Amino acid sequence: MIETSFSAAHQLRGYKGKCEGLHGHNWRVQVIVSSEKLNDIGIVIDFHDLKSITREAIFPLDHSFLNDIFPFTEINPSSENIAKWIYDTIRKKIHGENCTVSSVTVWENDTASATYYE
Repeated sequence: MIETSFSAAHQLRGYKGKCEGLHGHNWRVQVIVSSEKLNDIGIVIDFHDLKSITREAIFPLDHSFLNDIFPFTEINPSSENIAKWIYDTIRKKIHGENCTVSSVTVWENDTASATYYE
């Protein structure tokens, strides 16, 4: 499991309340991977590599207006959709490795998060 963060603004389309207006968060992202076996040196994936892959995945989101970034131009940039998008992006990058993405959790603050897993 690794954690990282990014800062970004968004608006929830169709939401009736404060989150419909432009606002921002310091998002926290947790990525959990799993495997049925360890590799030759006894690990699932190098944490350094997983952090790098995750940072690369979230790079387009950092210091941005999420509603302007595909697929959030078409779907709401909710914590749930962001978690799924990060999950899918990382899963493509580690496909064929000895591990799989178990879950991605995205916090928009210290007390509110969404987790995506399959």
